Amino acid sequence: MRRVAVVLFNLGGPDAPEAVRPFLENLFTDPAILRVPGFVRPWLGRFIAARRTKAATENYAILGGRSPLRELTEEQGRALEAALNAGAEADEEHRCFVAMRYWHPFSEEAARAVRDWGATEVLLLPLYPQFSTTTTGSSMAAWDEAARAVGLRLPTTTLCCWHSDEGFAAATAALVREARDKALAELPPGTGLRMLFSAHGLPESIVKRGDPYQWQVERTVAAVVDALGVSELDHQVCYQSRVTPQRWIGPSLEEALEKAAEDGVAALVCPIAFVSEHSETLVELDVEYREVAHKFGVPGYFRVPTQNSDAAFIASVAALARGARRSGRELCSFAGARQCPRAHGDCPHAKVAAAGGKGPARGGKAPAKVREAA
Repeated sequence: MRRVAVVLFNLGGPDAPEAVRPFLENLFTDPAILRVPGFVRPWLGRFIAARRTKAATENYAILGGRSPLRELTEEQGRALEAALNAGAEADEEHRCFVAMRYWHPFSEEAARAVRDWGATEVLLLPLYPQFSTTTTGSSMAAWDEAARAVGLRLPTTTLCCWHSDEGFAAATAALVREARDKALAELPPGTGLRMLFSAHGLPESIVKRGDPYQWQVERTVAAVVDALGVSELDHQVCYQSRVTPQRWIGPSLEEALEKAAEDGVAALVCPIAFVSEHSETLVELDVEYREVAHKFGVPGYFRVPTQNSDAAFIASVAALARGARRSGRELCSFAGARQCPRAHGDCPHAKVAAAGGKGPARGGKAPAKVREAA
């Protein structure tokens, strides 16, 4: 019997008010997030966490004192597991495991569960459509460390990104279309509606060093807009969740809302880098940015829900999982080989190529040969 462990990477979130500060400390002491010398990071990360604890606790209080992300991710895992097993061969079984980056269940908890289940193969599947060193890259490193710690050495495939996968774009477009129709029905005749595709921001310095996230976000938006099939759609890509004083990629969602107000159009915000509801959608988008829109005088503010366990979305992720396993690659994108332009040197495929074709020591399959995108 082949036992395929599908490990779902996600951010994680505090499960009680008292977990908020340690969650933030885990986040801000991650070298992928706080890029300062190692001897500075522990105390600076704890200082930032302490400064942000009160505001974060107030945000989570709106959600009942905890993040819903673990439960929603586990629901996605159960739905994905059912979809994969429904189409599996007789001698094959899939089971999904959740590995959160900054709160339970951590990667080591997931790796131990994979080992104890008796898995014969592992598929690492990030619930981040776009690759960033700060999200998928950090989770990949945490998984490698955890797997070594528990003695887990199995043939492993890593799906690094699926930013403009056709199935994902179509499933997302269906949610956008429904939300857009509802918004247009509520607006007074003649009021325009602008689509604001909002992603979590990144410091410009990280992108300039080669992180492909912004490029991939833009590819996602282009794929979703194409799937919508609406001629001359008024839309914009923007970014939210700035947390440090340095320069971040833009335009910000706040700037986009101010421009919508100036143009006299309503705003339909679509979270384009999140596939589960959590504090940055349920609080930041639904409460904080709604207040910003009202302050600016935007004539209407609406939001597209995240995918959660939407059937079409789960079907698209199941197809991605099958494709990754069929690719024969240790590291693959949604389309197999590398998709990012050469300028994005922090693409994981570029890292493999720079190492002479050798990927992380995950056992089993030989590293795949990767091609450079033009």
